[in-house]
Amino acid sequence: MNIETTIANQRTFYQSNQTKDIAYRKQALRTLRKAIRNYQKAIEEALYKDLHKSSTEAFMSEIGLVLEELTFQLRHIDDFSKPSRRKTPLVHFPSVSFVVPQPYGVVLIMAPWNYPFQLCLEPTIGAIAAGNTVVIKPSAYAPHTAHVIKEMIEAYFPSEYITVVEGGREENLQLLNQHFDYIFFTGSVTVGKEVMAKAAKHLTPVTLELGGKSPCVVEKSAKLNLTAKRIAFGKLLNCGQTCVAPDYILVERSVKDEFWGYLKKWIVKMYGENATENGDYVKIINQKHFDRVCGLIDQKKVVFGGKWNEETMQIQPTIMDNVVAGDAIIFPSL
Repeated sequence: MNIETTIANQRTFYQSNQTKDIAYRKQALRTLRKAIRNYQKAIEEALYKDLHKSSTEAFMSEIGLVLEELTFQLRHIDDFSKPSRRKTPLVHFPSVSFVVPQPYGVVLIMAPWNYPFQLCLEPTIGAIAAGNTVVIKPSAYAPHTAHVIKEMIEAYFPSEYITVVEGGREENLQLLNQHFDYIFFTGSVTVGKEVMAKAAKHLTPVTLELGGKSPCVVEKSAKLNLTAKRIAFGKLLNCGQTCVAPDYILVERSVKDEFWGYLKKWIVKMYGENATENGDYVKIINQKHFDRVCGLIDQKKVVFGGKWNEETMQIQPTIMDNVVAGDAIIFPSL
């Protein structure tokens, strides 16, 4: 695929104004919904190969959310697209003021590996609903999902409207050196800086959805059992590979032991005594990140779990106690 030619073809197609027609956008969204339903089995298999996601977790955390977004956009696209009145300043009397939503043009969507289907398709749905053409760049770390997305899009959409570019860092750089009208990036802070720097050369507006710290504070007034259940679910979904997963817990001392008991109870209830023996437990995406996460575990501070399976790249749910700000698990070097 010649990336420059692909983008030029998309720009020509966008300038034909077909994507600005609301009926055209609705039909595209319906076509995408049909494509996802027809490819659902293949998507589930790809997510299992890349992340060992069960069909239940694949639907709950990826496919189902994308289908829900499609329903939402189809329900509200008319309201989102119509002009809205604004008050007119006296200096402009007797004119009338209003805002007319307009698409940007050719949009680049760069997705990460942790939710490789959802975070490719949800931004794509928004871009389609707004009337843009779309270039999708899935993560090379989830190659099976990336390939299924490419196959699905090519089967249902012309490349001048929506196209998928597979590959790694080289393809990322080729794309970022092109002139897009909008870039939506989900990923790390480090790569986000590169995306912003490249976009700045063309004054391209950017949305950066970046990872960060997500601490949980548990006071003695909390419903400890329910709190532990929710934290365990939020943290262990996708084996913790979620940007907004609970990152660390600050617990009031007077309820620490009680809370810890509930937390262990819910981990065992959800995944068993040893999660690496649970057939539905997700794995770490690749060897690089598996080694990185294992290196963050301080065995002297482990009070639950702390083991892993090298062959399957699965790490037990692990609780560490008496962690301090200087520990690698709190501020790891990425």
